[in-house]
Amino acid sequence: MPKQHSRSKKEESVKLGLIPSIKLKLAKQKDRRKLREQTKVKLHKSFKRSYREDYDRKTEIPGLMAHTALTFKIIFQNKKIFIPLIILIVLSNIVLVGLMSQESYDTFRDAVDETNENITQGQLGNLGKAGLLLIGTITTGGLARGMTEVQQVFMVILLLITWLVTIYLVRHILAGHKIKLRDGLYNALTPLISTFCVLGVIFLELIPIFIVIITYSAAISTGFLETPFYALIYFIFAALLTLLSVYLVSSSLLAMIAVTAPGLYPMTAVNTATDLIAGRRIRFIIRVFYAFFVLAICWIVVMLPVIFVDNILRENIEWLESIPIVSVFLLNMTVFSLIYLATYLYLFYRQLLDMD
Repeated sequence: MPKQHSRSKKEESVKLGLIPSIKLKLAKQKDRRKLREQTKVKLHKSFKRSYREDYDRKTEIPGLMAHTALTFKIIFQNKKIFIPLIILIVLSNIVLVGLMSQESYDTFRDAVDETNENITQGQLGNLGKAGLLLIGTITTGGLARGMTEVQQVFMVILLLITWLVTIYLVRHILAGHKIKLRDGLYNALTPLISTFCVLGVIFLELIPIFIVIITYSAAISTGFLETPFYALIYFIFAALLTLLSVYLVSSSLLAMIAVTAPGLYPMTAVNTATDLIAGRRIRFIIRVFYAFFVLAICWIVVMLPVIFVDNILRENIEWLESIPIVSVFLLNMTVFSLIYLATYLYLFYRQLLDMD
């Protein structure tokens, strides 16, 4: 039957000829665009005033704390699946990418000690030094420092694998299926290329922020921002471009979840996520910021004692200086944070789908 169907298509194209067949394809493409325009969620109209009741979509979902609690509950109740996943990704990262350079961490720690002695005269204490080390290591990109291009590619691939496997596992967990980690590793990577395509869309949507970064560096080097009026103009310019990127990326971030659905093409996922988030964008952005706030607390609770104990042990035990304790914990927390974000966003995506 498939052979006969393909033959009939070929015969039809031969009968129509080249130009009529092209016209037929263009007509079908036009019909698809019309269908997309008809089904697209449109909350605003050009040159017409939008009233709140016209664009406010009901979003009856759990609150921020309930959403966070549900995310942690899913992860910890299924720790027999997620802990091996964290271990597997961490070991793969160590083999393919490597850990944060211990020398760079020791250099940064020595700099903190020197600053403590010169500026605060040693009154900062071990806890204060641990806090500075944690903030400095995260903000300076300690995990990604000194990586080659090949290592960066491996790191991106491992992060995408973690993202896709987590979403696959959570989807089946919520469906009540008995799932194993190997099922996720074998079956979750089907939309890998589609996910790369959505990442390409996100990269294009981040171009306004890249323009802000480039122009800011140029403005600093030329002294453009020293004049208050010019600084105000640039601030407005940078704020508008940043808001544009945040507006665009917010829907594409949800498309990173939607594209994992079986058989869904990248642009279809982007359009679906755009329709789904229309009228709910601010709520979604607030939830994303709240997720990062919760993760920041988790990093403080976990990493601050680790760095504190590591500093004390290194002062008393010499052979511990060659063991990258902090680097291993940083990598584990990074993988856990990605699993948490994937679970958190997938729950929000499912709640929106259930409402619509």
